[in-house]
Amino acid sequence: MGTELDLSTLAVNLSGAEYDPQVFPGLVFRLKDPKTATLLFRSGKMVCTGAKTLEQVKRAIETVVMNVRKTGVKIAGSPTFEVQNIVASADLGQAINLTAVVITLGLENVEYEPEVFPGLVYRLSDPKVVILLFGSGKLVCTGARKPDNIKAAIEKISEELRSADLLH
Repeated sequence: MGTELDLSTLAVNLSGAEYDPQVFPGLVFRLKDPKTATLLFRSGKMVCTGAKTLEQVKRAIETVVMNVRKTGVKIAGSPTFEVQNIVASADLGQAINLTAVVITLGLENVEYEPEVFPGLVYRLSDPKVVILLFGSGKLVCTGARKPDNIKAAIEKISEELRSADLLH
């Protein structure tokens, strides 16, 4: 937004806003439609989470800006936004032996400490994403900036597991 915000005043005047600077430095503003949470910071920067599509991101930001303007805050123009992190889940459709995966994929890109976390953490360099792979065959892919990155990452890990005969 580019405007220095008084979050204490904004929290009082913005219905439904949550602000506790002792716990978190940003104001949290949740919307029901689209179901999102937007973090507003004193610097005027915003982080919108929970949107499922770019259209929902745009609508959420427009709604937040409209509500902030209604409190008397002057905001010139329309804020621009950039997608920085897409999170997606997938199911490979079968159980996976994570110990065998560690041996196959090698230790340089994989972290697996089942006593600490039940999932295997696989860091890909291309696309630059992180995949959390679980023994159930379910996975979570995070860090993508484009939907194509998610698709490429899931195809890559599936192919690597197939070539090692760990996925049928």
